[in-house]
Amino acid sequence: MYDETVRLIASIDKRKPSDALPSRLDALFRQLALAPGDTEAIEEAIWTIWMYHPHRQAARVLDQAASDIAAQRYDIAETRLARLIRARPDFPEAWHKRATLHYLRQDDSESVRDLHHTLELEPRHYPAMMAFGEICLSNQDGTAALIAFNAAHKIYPSLAAIQDGLERAQTLVP
Repeated sequence: MYDETVRLIASIDKRKPSDALPSRLDALFRQLALAPGDTEAIEEAIWTIWMYHPHRQAARVLDQAASDIAAQRYDIAETRLARLIRARPDFPEAWHKRATLHYLRQDDSESVRDLHHTLELEPRHYPAMMAFGEICLSNQDGTAALIAFNAAHKIYPSLAAIQDGLERAQTLVP
């Protein structure tokens, strides 16, 4: 799944987000790409939309799982997220939260699998790209990390964490 995810990220420019995602994200991502500095409000609006689901119970479960992850109740979070993903497989943020959980458990292969699903549904999910880039860095794969961080940079050029990832990835590439 690792190589497939590199290829998926490399083709992000050619992909469209899931029809299940609100179209108002398009304008927010255009603003994010062009904003020179203060992007906090734009980023917050994007996260609000990503965390939202038209079925309120799905959004509630996602919030509960995020709280469980923060409290390190990983088994409970995993159960909630598995059920949520089975019920709502079109919910990119559910996949992303489970990828985060796997990452925290140091299960990179499962994390990559869920990051892949996230990016299939929401190709502009720069945090998923950044998480994949971090996994690439931990595997000393500077080339794949550069692909991930460069893709994230196109979406959110002013985010310092992306620039930091690019710089760290560059040190691994001859």
